[in-house]
Amino acid sequence: MAKRDYYEILGVAPNASEGDLKKAYRRLAMKYHPDRNPGDADAETRFKEAKEAYEVLSDPQKRAAYDQFGHAGVDPSAGGAGGFGGAAGGASFADIFSDVFGDIFGGGGGRGGSRVFRGADLRTTLEISLEEAVQGTEKDLEIPTMVDCEACDGSGAAPGSQPQTCPTCHGHGDVRVQQGFFSIQQTCPRCRGSGTVISDPCTRCGGNGKVRDRKHLSVRVPAGVDTGDRIRLAGEGEAGENGGPPGDLYVQIAVREHPIFKRDGADLRCEIPVSFPTAALGGDLEVPTLDGRVNLRVPPGTQSGKIFRIRGKGVTPVRGGAPGDLLCRVNVETPVNLTARQKELLEELADTLERGGEHHNPRGSSWLDSVKSFFENMKF
Repeated sequence: MAKRDYYEILGVAPNASEGDLKKAYRRLAMKYHPDRNPGDADAETRFKEAKEAYEVLSDPQKRAAYDQFGHAGVDPSAGGAGGFGGAAGGASFADIFSDVFGDIFGGGGGRGGSRVFRGADLRTTLEISLEEAVQGTEKDLEIPTMVDCEACDGSGAAPGSQPQTCPTCHGHGDVRVQQGFFSIQQTCPRCRGSGTVISDPCTRCGGNGKVRDRKHLSVRVPAGVDTGDRIRLAGEGEAGENGGPPGDLYVQIAVREHPIFKRDGADLRCEIPVSFPTAALGGDLEVPTLDGRVNLRVPPGTQSGKIFRIRGKGVTPVRGGAPGDLLCRVNVETPVNLTARQKELLEELADTLERGGEHHNPRGSSWLDSVKSFFENMKF
């Protein structure tokens, strides 16, 4: 089942303010917290969804990544957004107040210590032709991403110096504040959960440890892919923090519209214009396929809309199996811009066809009989 949209979970608009997010999360957390709904699996699921949604959207960087790339742009296991443990999802009832009212004590919601964080996943769309999708191809990509700063090797500290242990949280990344009978744990306001501080930041990255760059990659597109298929390039996402592993890159396939063929699963479809004489008398047509030309025999009396199946000339599915077929739909073309002689000949033909009645026009005669019966049975 696809993950629900974070804004939908909290019941807020995509442009909701930080205050709106907190109010929405507080309302849902108080309603669905497992301590207030013991044994209720649905309430537990809703609580976990709300907690994950709030922890992503309350973080400006994660929210920006989510707004741009959706769920692929954020990693629920990073920074405590996932890994819900126990019935309460690793959060006591008092912890809810830490998440909601964290700004009272100068921080917000994260509990990290000096841990490493996996880099964000990235998503891009690759547009290819139908021929490339059916036969497979290799494409070069240029992806904007955040990479480790070469000047400081991703540490954020100027060359020759090192990040120092945060004196406020002593490297734990969070602090605990006692408020009455509540013990509130929240992100350290000084190091923002990293557990370290940088007194001499790198001049190139400004102490961030990462810089924006463009990564050049080559991706192999397997034969048989279709619009909506995704290719995962492991480790080609954004660089991690504090030496964490990079995220992944997801390449979503978009197949351009083809001037002749339309894809229908493993089958290909096309329309073939056929002249009136050929449809009436029969004949041979040369039909294009993605791997050459084939001859199609049109029998006499072929009607417009008739579909001919050419087996094995479709697409071999990307996950294997027999190739599909090419389905050719006949479209009988009415002649235009007739000369006087051509009109005269058609009128003669029409006269002889009319005298032949059902022998020449079985469908027309049957339809006229049905219309006649319809009007006779109508009560005005």
